[in-house]
Amino acid sequence: MIEGAKASTATRVVLKNNESPVREVETDICVVGSGIAGISAALEAARLGRKVTLVDGLPALGGQAVNSIIGTFCGLFSSGKKGYQFTHGIADDILRELGAVGGVRFHWESTNAVMYDEIALSRWIEEAVSAAGITVVLGAILRGANREGRRITSIELTTRYGDVRVTANGFVDATGDAALAWHAGLPCREAAEVAVYGSQMMVVEGIDEKNYPGFGVIGARLKERADDYGIVRKDGFAIPFPGKGTALVNMNHVETPLEPVAASMKAIEGKTEADKALNFLKGEFPLCFGKARVRSYGFAGIRQTRWIVGSKQLTVEEVRAGTRFPDAIARTAWPVELHSHAEGYIWEPYPDDHVHYVPLGSLTPPDVDNLVAAGRCIDGDVAALSSVRVMGPCIAMGAAAANALDLAGTGSVHQIDIAALQERLKDNLERTDNPWMEPIAL
Repeated sequence: MIEGAKASTATRVVLKNNESPVREVETDICVVGSGIAGISAALEAARLGRKVTLVDGLPALGGQAVNSIIGTFCGLFSSGKKGYQFTHGIADDILRELGAVGGVRFHWESTNAVMYDEIALSRWIEEAVSAAGITVVLGAILRGANREGRRITSIELTTRYGDVRVTANGFVDATGDAALAWHAGLPCREAAEVAVYGSQMMVVEGIDEKNYPGFGVIGARLKERADDYGIVRKDGFAIPFPGKGTALVNMNHVETPLEPVAASMKAIEGKTEADKALNFLKGEFPLCFGKARVRSYGFAGIRQTRWIVGSKQLTVEEVRAGTRFPDAIARTAWPVELHSHAEGYIWEPYPDDHVHYVPLGSLTPPDVDNLVAAGRCIDGDVAALSSVRVMGPCIAMGAAAANALDLAGTGSVHQIDIAALQERLKDNLERTDNPWMEPIAL
């Protein structure tokens, strides 16, 4: 008999205790949503010496950046062949540390982006959050927010292991859907006249890189032959990650409703549409994709669903004009990229010297003093949001949210010293260098 075997077979019978106490968590700053904006906010708040709790509804960190396999950091650099970096902070850490393990590749064209390995990014996020001493609550569904006057005092969460209440002095809504603002009873916006589609991303492996036909060739062929493969969207891309025999594929549009049953069904339908894209690639470009297979499907990607009503609504006219606001906290040059119809999207690029800005007022609901939004749920019109919801400015928004709450303390984010905030964020507003390697054009 193996020693200890008797003890290891012991069991006990239990019944659910309907009066089980709620698990209480007290913290300085609670960040809800662990996508790239939430990760930036949480790590920045921890760097400022704040006790931080990070909450996400998924059982893993990284939000869409990891789990929807976005695959590219967009809006992180200015446009043109001499592009410089707009956003620093954790962006520097990610580019440096993923670059050291071959986890990023620069894609340098008229609009500049950085491809990344989502597995490498996932591990970087997990290790950075752990090293920062951040308390993490995963698989946690937000079901309520408690307010006293102009302050949110706590949020109520449900997990498979029991209920949790997080009490904090300040909150960051990085949920993407303005879920925290919504549960706090604050006004929110939804698109009334324009549908906004998401994408079902996937990574395929087993490609022959030397026979890659080129970004433009694939796009042109898709426009010609999409109907033959049952593909509704007439544009899209498949971009190889050099040296890995893999490619990032985005060739379909998926509706992203807020209604729970419909959202679940669309998530399944998205994979069917992605399979059609692989059939297209195998059929039209057999030398490159003939032996390709799906390595991973992302969760359904979401661009815009519901967002806050802020103290200021960013408009597309201000984006086009490059308006620099007195309370600017982030910048980018990413085009208006409005996925407003199933067949394609609106793409409105700008000259190489163009810069547009995000004001703090678009992150701060006027009816509460201790909530700052970050990421795709800030306040803007539909077209303006499409130009600032990409990952570069989202990283900057997360850093701004953490610093605004830190400066506010027990007071109001509406009354902080904007000059002091911008001094903290000056790299994200003023720097014009590119500290990285010579970019690799694909």
